[in-house]
Amino acid sequence: MSADALYEVVEVPARRTAAKALVRALRPRQWTKNLLLFAGIVFAAKLGDGTKWLEAGASFVAYCAASSAGYLVNDVMDRDADRAHPVKRLRPVASGALTPRAALTAAGALFAASVALALPLGLAFLGLLIVYAALQGGYSLRLKHVVLIDVFTIAALFVVRAAAGAEAVHVRISPWLLLCTGLLALFLALAKRRGELVLVLSAETPGRRVLEGYSLPLIDQLVTVVASATIVSYALYTFTARESHTMMITIPYVVFGIFRYLLLLHRQGAGEEPDQVLVTDVPILAAVALFGLTCAAILAAS
Repeated sequence: MSADALYEVVEVPARRTAAKALVRALRPRQWTKNLLLFAGIVFAAKLGDGTKWLEAGASFVAYCAASSAGYLVNDVMDRDADRAHPVKRLRPVASGALTPRAALTAAGALFAASVALALPLGLAFLGLLIVYAALQGGYSLRLKHVVLIDVFTIAALFVVRAAAGAEAVHVRISPWLLLCTGLLALFLALAKRRGELVLVLSAETPGRRVLEGYSLPLIDQLVTVVASATIVSYALYTFTARESHTMMITIPYVVFGIFRYLLLLHRQGAGEEPDQVLVTDVPILAAVALFGLTCAAILAAS
């Protein structure tokens, strides 16, 4: 028997490739937040305009690129803290599957691509994209550590998305809808903080520094106030909408969606990952679908 025969070549499972790790670090599941860019074309009743759809699609891709660039930068900055978190330690940068240099290089390329896509959509749209990137950068650097300012920054990012969607297709969006967007985003941000705080208190695991400034009773009060304000604001919008009072029939969908989310928040602690809840819970998905179909029918008939 030869010496070579004494050794058996065993194939070791390869680690996740850099390409796969990069795709995961882009957080494609969170691109659902950017669907808000289509609000302008929907509420302006421009559903039959192919050009508007192309502009809205370009704006969606631009914000997906910009938001992913922000996630990459955030993950590089938070990699040490993420390694101590039971879930975030699996993120590509924190786990070592993606190097910080590769992540920052990809972030720069993605932001450049988002600017290139924004330029044909007008200076106003480009300005809003830059504001969005600045807010996202400010959030990663400092604002996420400041009590209350952290959740207001998250809400502002959603308002910028909604405004950008309207600018992309050159239509006017109702200030009421911007207000409702901000309040709903604030509600989800507070729910996320509640979910994180519950996880920290129950598992005694390290969490965000900002959680030291919150308590469950405080967050529950804030969630209640913002949920109520969201419902009232949307109801007031339907009273003043140009489609007359017909939009009032969509109020139950909004109320049910918020109530259902509160139920999941308290029963299952689902607030830490709102993007997962919004795309996996069947009752919420049904309410969103019915809301969208009803709005489309009303706007098409107006």
